[in-house]
Amino acid sequence: MSLEIMPDHIHLFISSPPQNAPSLLINWFKGISARMYNYWYNETAIKWTNSYYVGTAGTVTAETIKKYIEEQKSR
Repeated sequence: MSLEIMPDHIHLFISSPPQNAPSLLINWFKGISARMYNYWYNETAIKWTNSYYVGTAGTVTAETIKKYIEEQKSR
């Protein structure tokens, strides 16, 4: 798993079995992170948008995707 937190979005690279629908995974990640954020900063409740982007690795290697995510740190 790779993760990079940007000011207005998050890059998250995960591997999951095909029976896990991407929309369910996104809802799971958003739900957990929102609950954690609201617990730590309860004076500022966070509300996530309904939008997200999901792509498959396809012809790109996992290492290429991880490298892209890591390079975002310097931007």
